[in-house]
Amino acid sequence: MRTLFDKLGPLNHGPSPDDADDHDELALRKRYRCIFISDLHLGTPGCQAAALLDFLKAHPSDYLYLVGDIVDGWQLRRKWYWPQSHNDVVQKLLKRARKGCRVIYVPGNHDEFAREFIGHQFGGIEVLDEAVHITADGRRLWVVHGDYFDAVVQCAKWLAYVGDNLYEFTLKLNRHLNSLRARLGLPYWSLSAYLKQKVKSALNYVTDFEVAVANEARRRGHQGVVCGHIHRAEMRDINGVLYCNDGDWVESRTALVEHYDGTLELLHWAPTHETQGRGHVAAPVTA
Repeated sequence: MRTLFDKLGPLNHGPSPDDADDHDELALRKRYRCIFISDLHLGTPGCQAAALLDFLKAHPSDYLYLVGDIVDGWQLRRKWYWPQSHNDVVQKLLKRARKGCRVIYVPGNHDEFAREFIGHQFGGIEVLDEAVHITADGRRLWVVHGDYFDAVVQCAKWLAYVGDNLYEFTLKLNRHLNSLRARLGLPYWSLSAYLKQKVKSALNYVTDFEVAVANEARRRGHQGVVCGHIHRAEMRDINGVLYCNDGDWVESRTALVEHYDGTLELLHWAPTHETQGRGHVAAPVTA
């Protein structure tokens, strides 16, 4: 665990990669009360670090929740992969904490090594096993990664590792496919998300997961729950509980945000030519 942190190197020293262009980006920014992101999977080729960094630059916030699987310890143990763009993301998160944003890190199963540091801070980032966020309109949202509700992870971890390898292969194929689509002028398309939508057993797994998480939130007396883990952005009512999944930054490039009136919204970050990579967001769901 500590060896992994050592390999990451001095993440909180030196200027942040976006210090120089802070003033130039002020006009592009939209501030939110709170942002929830998860499943970044830093340390893997599938992580869309550049898009994530642009999203974070464009959207400052008072609160930032990192809802698990931020660093992919599973993949890093098998093969070390840590390009500068991943270091830039970590520096950006540390900078947010330094500038007064409350950053809360709730580890997941891929970064379970961080659960050894529950109750501590890392560069001003609080590490918690779970959290409760109170929205501006008074709703209590339970914040948890969600892997405890995954029977595969809890009961057959070896199967989860096998599935993870197959998933990485799908993402690699997806990168080559989208490279070809980009040359043809076609938009980004997620092969893995498409396959999950088509496989009935995967859909049943997702539904069971969502219901289980929502039921536990209701049992604990919360009005809603924010989680990640299954890489599927969603916001809907389940038996009187607002279920929110903020998606991921491997396939969907999504985040859950809270406006200053307490309204919650799912954002999909989609780079455009007009913004030269800064992107725009489409927000189809609010609550």
